[in-house]
Amino acid sequence: MLPFQARPSGFLVLGRAGMDLYADPPGSRAEQAGRFAAALGGSAGNIAAGLARHGLPVSLLTCVSSDSVGRFVLNELAAYGVATRLVQVLGGESRTSLAVTETRIQDTQNTLYRNNASDLLLSEEQVRAVPFRDFGALILTGTALAASPSREATFLAMERARAAGTLVVIDLDYRPYSWPGSLEASETYRAAVAASDLVIGNDDEFAVVAGGTHDDGRKLAAGLAGQKKTAVYKMGEKGSVVFDPDETFETGIFPVAAIKPMGAGDAFMASLMAAIATGKSLRQAVLSGSAAAAMVVSRFGCAPAMPTPAELEDFLARNSAPQD
Repeated sequence: MLPFQARPSGFLVLGRAGMDLYADPPGSRAEQAGRFAAALGGSAGNIAAGLARHGLPVSLLTCVSSDSVGRFVLNELAAYGVATRLVQVLGGESRTSLAVTETRIQDTQNTLYRNNASDLLLSEEQVRAVPFRDFGALILTGTALAASPSREATFLAMERARAAGTLVVIDLDYRPYSWPGSLEASETYRAAVAASDLVIGNDDEFAVVAGGTHDDGRKLAAGLAGQKKTAVYKMGEKGSVVFDPDETFETGIFPVAAIKPMGAGDAFMASLMAAIATGKSLRQAVLSGSAAAAMVVSRFGCAPAMPTPAELEDFLARNSAPQD
């Protein structure tokens, strides 16, 4: 079992939080929408909201801009119950991420504005002020590694978390447009994987880390168990494989009528970690993550779609467990 220790401040999530603007009503194309519905977004913001929905203490470590979009994000985080004391508000010309997207399953358009992104200005000074011993786990997304100074600050956070006995968890979250090239991404991710206890990613992302094919990525993921790490290797509709020092097992997906493709990975992470924090086995945790992923793609938004424990329990009771 992963070496998770419950601590008073619960989880620390590092990475991007932003505003999502969804074309409304659902099914509309963005260029034809008469209006848009706003929601909290960004991979780290969604994960933090998902953990808060489980009633767990969670803080976000990031930067937002000192403008209406940054204030929207802070207000939304507070409404979900995410602590924002470690969020730095930046003046100047940086901007909080803004996504214009659609609730459509076919040909979904997702336009992300990341010019001079505030979250990528996370600094080492900001990280040094974090009391890592108060947190049971540091959860980060790979986007935070894509540029400086966030890259160096993120590696420092991982180093300080491990020194404090805090579980380090990374969602690879590889987005090619954020990186100068795949070679730099591969080298950076390899260093981040080496500093992590739990690594989660899909087959394409592990292939990037390995600098090769899906087969190379799967071999890399499987090899992490021999390094006393745990890897969750996701394969889309084929489910996932968990490589752990104590066991290897496969889990399928829950078939649902999806209305959008986004949010599944963030939901998986949030409910997986919530299950681990509440004493569930790794198998049970992966099952909870898979169920949450199915629920979120069948609901509006990403953060707003994150399930509560009662909703998750009801879903699991009504749906057959995917077969290993």
